[in-house]
Amino acid sequence: MSRIIRIGTRDSELALWQAKTVEKSLQKLGYKTELVPVKSTGDLVLDKPLYEMGITGIFTKTLDVAMIKKEVDIAVHSMKDVPTALPQGIVQGAVLKRANTVDILLHKGDVSFMSEDKQAVVATGSLRRKAQWLNRFPKHTTVDLRGNVNTRMEKLQNSDWNGAIFASAGLDRIKKKPSNFINLDWMIPAPAQGAMVVVVNADDDYALDAVAQLNDYETEMATHIERQFLRTLEGGCTAPIGALATYNEHDDTINFKGVLFSLDGQQKFEVNKVVDITEWKKLGFFAAKEILDNGGSILMDELRQQLKK
Repeated sequence: MSRIIRIGTRDSELALWQAKTVEKSLQKLGYKTELVPVKSTGDLVLDKPLYEMGITGIFTKTLDVAMIKKEVDIAVHSMKDVPTALPQGIVQGAVLKRANTVDILLHKGDVSFMSEDKQAVVATGSLRRKAQWLNRFPKHTTVDLRGNVNTRMEKLQNSDWNGAIFASAGLDRIKKKPSNFINLDWMIPAPAQGAMVVVVNADDDYALDAVAQLNDYETEMATHIERQFLRTLEGGCTAPIGALATYNEHDDTINFKGVLFSLDGQQKFEVNKVVDITEWKKLGFFAAKEILDNGGSILMDELRQQLKK
């Protein structure tokens, strides 16, 4: 059977780049495709921080509905935006080879504010980035920053902020990374940051077979560990949680680093693991349990109460 695979995507420049990347890969394999752009609630409501909207998967829900209604066959997402529990009837079809996982700080040429004893204003819409920044620079102030990549870059230029934090991968993909940036290699990324995931209707064998050919096993393994860590902590998409798993080819081990912060960055729980690759399937679970058993469960309870307000 030959048919057109309809690819659902958000209509931002970055989301369209990701969807077109999947489309080109499928076309190279001989499949016919069609892009179906939609606008998500997360793109439409820009005057509230994400955590105040009380929704996990705010950038994926509209596409989930389109898939369930069979208006699209597959959807392409930045994997860090996808809730750890997919809706019933939708499954993970492929994780593409991961890009850069690093967060970067865009600035206006003067970086003298990058000092613990100076005051500064840094913008980010992420609780994880905010908490890690305040942990390192407690005298700084953070402000909320929402919108697509281009909107956020424009807001930075038109503001009196000292800088704003972005994911390097997004700017690399649409070739918008300016010269004024600093790699924040000390900041632990969001679980699955830099990875793209393709989700498929569970009963669509044709699309499942097509998409499976795009899967990168090493990225699938690393993101599974990170998202298992997130799910076990029960953080959803907005809590200040970072995780990064990397595979070491020379000795067949997995390096894992996970962090949990309070909203103000003052409390920090951290776990570091190096395990044999045979232990990867439960690594995220055991790392999260270690944090929860050592005081992290109390902080998670506090975070749930704070984020409900």
